[in-house]
Amino acid sequence: MTDDTITFDDFLRVDVRVGRITRAEPYPEARKPAIKLWIDFGPEIGEKRSSAQITVHYAPEKLVGQEVLAVVNFPPRQIGKFVSEVLVLGLPDENGAVVLVQPEHQVPVGGRLH
Repeated sequence: MTDDTITFDDFLRVDVRVGRITRAEPYPEARKPAIKLWIDFGPEIGEKRSSAQITVHYAPEKLVGQEVLAVVNFPPRQIGKFVSEVLVLGLPDENGAVVLVQPEHQVPVGGRLH
């Protein structure tokens, strides 16, 4: 194990929230296959956009309505012609394709991971 230990205060600085995907579209212009997402994080944060490389396991039309976890306090990042405002979280499957991190049960949007 490396000495990359962080403090609990470091962890608290990363704002991970649950949001509900309201819109999803293919993003064929991206360098790597991706899907453009619009995610509702509730009244405190509002709707944010993200570009996610999740095309192996997900189709845009099946993503609408799903809840996902995302880091909401990173600065926006330009991904081609699309501005990604949040980082949607996922884990690699056995082949390295992204599987989204999602709550097991439906929870209110905007809830913070703790």
